[in-house]
Amino acid sequence: MGDTWNLLLQGFATAGTPVNLLWAFVGCALGTAIGVLPGLGPAVTVAMLLPITAQVEPTASMIFFAGIYYGAMYGGSTTSILLNTPGETGTMVTALEGFKMARNGRAGAALATSAIGSFVAGTIATVLVTLFAPMVAEFAVKLGPPEYAMLMLLAFTTVSAVLGQSTLRGLTALFIGMAIGLVGMDQISGQVRYTGGVPEFMDGIEVVLVAVGLFAVSECLYNALYEGRSSAQLNTMGKVHMTRDEWKRSWPAWLRGTFLGFPFGTIPAGGTEIPTFLSYATERKLSAHKEQFGTVGAIEGVAGPEAANNAAVTGTLVPLLTLGIPTSVTAAILLSALQGYGINAGPQLFQTSSGLVWALIASLYIGNVMLLVLNLPLVGLWVKLLKIPRAPLYAGILIFATVGVYGMRQSSFDLYLMAGIGLLGVMMRRFDLPTAPVIVGMILGPLAEAQMRNALSIGEGHWSVFIQRPMSATLLAVVVAAMLLPRLLNWLQSRRAPQPVAG
Repeated sequence: MGDTWNLLLQGFATAGTPVNLLWAFVGCALGTAIGVLPGLGPAVTVAMLLPITAQVEPTASMIFFAGIYYGAMYGGSTTSILLNTPGETGTMVTALEGFKMARNGRAGAALATSAIGSFVAGTIATVLVTLFAPMVAEFAVKLGPPEYAMLMLLAFTTVSAVLGQSTLRGLTALFIGMAIGLVGMDQISGQVRYTGGVPEFMDGIEVVLVAVGLFAVSECLYNALYEGRSSAQLNTMGKVHMTRDEWKRSWPAWLRGTFLGFPFGTIPAGGTEIPTFLSYATERKLSAHKEQFGTVGAIEGVAGPEAANNAAVTGTLVPLLTLGIPTSVTAAILLSALQGYGINAGPQLFQTSSGLVWALIASLYIGNVMLLVLNLPLVGLWVKLLKIPRAPLYAGILIFATVGVYGMRQSSFDLYLMAGIGLLGVMMRRFDLPTAPVIVGMILGPLAEAQMRNALSIGEGHWSVFIQRPMSATLLAVVVAAMLLPRLLNWLQSRRAPQPVAG
């Protein structure tokens, strides 16, 4: 432990040099801006900047890229809250309650809890990376396809039950998402499927495209079709800080979100989507203000998922640095950046490039503080966006969405597809179907399918492989309990309720 702290102090000495501080600041600022733009994201940005930073010293460029990665997570929540336009897949859940809060004059509180929650989660997760990186990665490696398949089944169960008005509607939306997610090339066999002969579908359908279509475009179309006669502004201004009650409700959600998000970042099938949805489900179950969810907006529904999102992003560094396993697209590009410098990530990295690793970890602490200092004063500025009247604001959102989606693949077909998905979002909203499970099904459907097929290969075609392994059997039991327990409790309550007396 003493060695760890000495190495971390040396890391701070390296990361704290004026040049590296400048790289960290530029990365954080650029990342925040990138996060605000839907469709770009940290992975695309880091990939575009790789050739430019090839001449930069390895430690400085990794600090720069880590700043972009972190900053994008902060920035993505801004448009989710203010415009219902997620800049990143990890901030989609934030839009569920954050946008409701913004529409009810509480945008400032939503942005503040998002920024502070991101700081708290990022700092705690960085401490956990510092202390437990090798230990957590060692445990994560022991999980196989059966465990991952059951983990995703648990995510499906939780999301469909919590995010819809009814389990049936939640499952319907989930299956729509899974159907969209399976379009394109089969991950295992390479077989093209469900494309309908359309060549543009061979590469699959982009998650960000669907998210922008379902959230941003459908919001604009729905307002034009059903609420267009109103000349009122989109939102009222409200305060740009959190009240004592909002602080009291936020901090337990920050902590729960952090400890949900970090383990998911460390596992290869983790990502930010599962922990953010699970955090939202947890907060909705535990909240003393359940009536605010989905109506005026509950602050816990922003605080928890934002913390989970940032903790998961930090957690991706554990397997990346200790095993050389990237658990996200951005982590994969960071790995290629390291390899470009002739540095091989893995168990030996802490010995061969100790200075770089500890400077990178130290820069995460510094970057977190920089992002908080950058973002909190900007809350008031962002909230001023809400003064823009509804018609030009929605026109701006559509332009923003179009530029972001076109920028992903420079494909006009994607724009038609985005408009079609926007119309689907309007229909779903009219018939009270939740949109969030569509995204979950789309992201996790193909992953769950691949893990299930791999698990069955291990079990030589026998489904018993899922109950023969202790961890997957435990997760399966949790899934069954999650499905049956609420119904059993409702049945028991109805039995105990006093029956009306006839006559």
